[in-house]
Amino acid sequence: MKKALTIAGSDSGGGAGIQADLKTFMAFGVHGMSAITALTAQNTVGVQGIFPIPPEFVREQIASVMTDIGADAAKTGMLSNAAIVRTVAEAVQTFRIPNLVVDPVMIAKSGDPLLAEEARQAIREQLLPLATVITPNIFEAEALLSRRIEDLAAMKEAARDLKAIGCRWVVVKGGHLKIESQAIDVLYDGKEFLLLKSPWWESRNTHGTGCTFASAIAAGLAKGLAPPAAVQRAKEYITEAIRGGLPIGSGHGPTNHLTGVQSRW
Repeated sequence: MKKALTIAGSDSGGGAGIQADLKTFMAFGVHGMSAITALTAQNTVGVQGIFPIPPEFVREQIASVMTDIGADAAKTGMLSNAAIVRTVAEAVQTFRIPNLVVDPVMIAKSGDPLLAEEARQAIREQLLPLATVITPNIFEAEALLSRRIEDLAAMKEAARDLKAIGCRWVVVKGGHLKIESQAIDVLYDGKEFLLLKSPWWESRNTHGTGCTFASAIAAGLAKGLAPPAAVQRAKEYITEAIRGGLPIGSGHGPTNHLTGVQSRW
């Protein structure tokens, strides 16, 4: 069985973070492992508290996994602060972790901040250049580039500039723009653009979509798919997960990670 490692925060509500990542890995038939970067007191309404894990213990978790089990791919999510970002970047290089997917998590679905301001530069300079695929949404791309992104042309330009940082593939997610009633993502490898289109579903149950999408890409890469195929498969998966979103809690409910997975019970 192929193996994937998530390096991310814990969501006590179960809709995002490592909980979403591990559910996604299992849905793809990949063995999931985790290195927790932060604990959050979180539900569908918002984030009530954040407790960052000491960077040295984040590294110890990664080392435990990589020196025994290994990983065919990894994804990063909430990294909380600059010290953790630097620690993760160092560990990725030390343990030669392949097929890295970086989801530059900055803001929760509720609008609560999940990344300290000084950590943005650390992500740009130290982590993005190590990535096989990066998956910023519109707001994250705006934060990384310090400018507004308001249409498809601006998404393409953002993808060009993010690719110049050093990653291999960029996916700028456009679900927040709702272009022509579609969720259009821009995939770019430095040469060509590929537009990934899906229906834009009107739903409040979208908590954890970014985590789930990035984890699905990592799972595809772990199973040997080329980046474009892994991204396309992840796009199909997250679209159906949103369509079948679960009305749990009084805020933004989670997506349905069992979409397309036939229950044995």
